[in-house]
Amino acid sequence: MKKMIRLITLGATLAVLALPIMAKSLLTGELQDQCSEENKQAYYKAFLDNRQTKDPTKAYDNVKAYDNAKKYLACPAGADVTEATQKIIDYLKKWAGSYEEGSRKAKLTSLLYTERKYPEAYALGRELLAAEPENLKVLVDLGANGYLVQSLKNPQLNTDALNAAKKAVALLESGKTVEDWQPLAGRDVAIAYLNYTIGVFTVETDPSAAVKNLIKAAQFETPLKTSPYTYSFIAGAYETGAYAKQSEAYKATFSGKDETPESKLALANINQLIDRMIDGYARAVALAAADSKFAAQKPQWTESLTTWYKFRNNDSDKGMAELVAGILAKPLPPEPTPLTSLPAAPATTPIGTAGTATNGTTAAPTAPTGTQTAAPTGTATKTAGTQTAAGTATKTAGNKTPVGPNKPRRNHQ
Repeated sequence: MKKMIRLITLGATLAVLALPIMAKSLLTGELQDQCSEENKQAYYKAFLDNRQTKDPTKAYDNVKAYDNAKKYLACPAGADVTEATQKIIDYLKKWAGSYEEGSRKAKLTSLLYTERKYPEAYALGRELLAAEPENLKVLVDLGANGYLVQSLKNPQLNTDALNAAKKAVALLESGKTVEDWQPLAGRDVAIAYLNYTIGVFTVETDPSAAVKNLIKAAQFETPLKTSPYTYSFIAGAYETGAYAKQSEAYKATFSGKDETPESKLALANINQLIDRMIDGYARAVALAAADSKFAAQKPQWTESLTTWYKFRNNDSDKGMAELVAGILAKPLPPEPTPLTSLPAAPATTPIGTAGTATNGTTAAPTAPTGTQTAAPTGTATKTAGTQTAAGTATKTAGNKTPVGPNKPRRNHQ
């Protein structure tokens, strides 16, 4: 009986030891069968049949082609590979590598425009740009969506977004272009959103420069042109940039002194800036009135508009309602050209020009205190059937932190 048990045990042990050998033999046989010359030719033919475009970076067109290329490449080449076979292997390796890179870029587009997973998108963007620092398509997509990351309060994302937008603008201005702008509608849309991103991120640190970017963003037919945030940012950038600088200079040079031609000229230049601020706030109020989602911001813009308008019109708001009603029919004014001589004085003081103080001298501008209105937050939407980097600015849950420049304190009386 003991002898029988030993024989059974020995047989079981030998069977267990034989399993890996059998499995390896079966696997080798299966691999040899899959990698027969006939099957390899079938894989290559299927690759050619399913390769919708010769551009492997068009990942969405080439999924089946890629699968068959990988099957072919999984087969060992062997020691006696022919020259023709080696050319096929080299081509498929290059093509598959390009496809994989294209898939990563397609993933970036999905993360930005569809899934809106911005931390993941910008992490992938950093990897892509490490390999191709001047990949304009990647820079455009990251930069055009850049303003949307501001509410996440992530310094790294803010830096990535701003740098991408600046570099994309520089490359576009140098004459470079993108072959396929999708899902953006085209170059103009990209230019608008890239400048908007730069303006939003620099309005605190360099408002005078931000004005240029924000005005440019408003020139193109995108949702930015009809967003009240665009114009409140323009008004705020004037207020904390050129106005703050010139009003401080006015105070230091002319405060408490008799009026002179030089002080009048300085004041005339300041008044040009105030008129731009009035224009910006009037546009913000007019656009906010047409959309209930801006109800929370409209009172702030109305207060700023009223303060500046009444200063420029002898403490009267007469005509302000008419100004708001007709402001959108007027073109957005460019930055004012500095005056080098006083303009001819009008016979009467029209709406929108400097008022007169009770002592008969021209009144100096008085800036209201407070903070600039909230920055836009929102998500990508389709406009006229084409997806843009961002739609009409909307406030969304979790993105309600006000940002923007602080207004200068009162410098004049």
